[in-house]
Amino acid sequence: MRHSTLVRVTHWLTAGSFIALTVSGVAILLAHPRLYWGETGAVGTPSLIDLPLPFLLTGQSGWGRYLHFLSAWIAVLTGIAYVLGGMRTRHFKQDLLRPARPAKYNIVQRVTYIAVVFVLFPMMIWTGLAMSPAVTSVLPILVTSVGGQQSARTIHFIVAGLLVLFVVGHVAMVALAGFRRQVAAMIVGGEASVPQVQT
Repeated sequence: MRHSTLVRVTHWLTAGSFIALTVSGVAILLAHPRLYWGETGAVGTPSLIDLPLPFLLTGQSGWGRYLHFLSAWIAVLTGIAYVLGGMRTRHFKQDLLRPARPAKYNIVQRVTYIAVVFVLFPMMIWTGLAMSPAVTSVLPILVTSVGGQQSARTIHFIVAGLLVLFVVGHVAMVALAGFRRQVAAMIVGGEASVPQVQT
């Protein structure tokens, strides 16, 4: 399968921003590795989940927040470009919703792909915006619909974990299908086989 320029560019921009989001997200968690539900959550209040991370209590996650914010907007703009391009070329309809025979992707890949692009990424954006007081002061429904800022933070963390699992599975499949050939195709746009999973 030949990858278009749009797919290659958005793939690598997403990969880079995902790495930056993961690193900065861990830095933010290290400042307060506890998750809560509702509106309140602070040292001394009951937590929903205590993460097995050192509790640094420094509050010094400024660089992490700045990197997270920047990387998130790169990911959002890249995602919009990818979805618009996929709709224009009918990629989603022809390859995922009503695939031709033989299909490029098996049913597990199609369901996973749709879930990541149309469920998990939008949930990350939604809950990320719900944690911003500036945004929720204008659009309070973003945070009230998920039960509060701490609820948004907890959902954000869970969805991030699912995305990390997806990336691990994706890289494993690429490795099984021939890592160098697959990565070369994603860089220069040559032919590459689609890694298949047995169903």
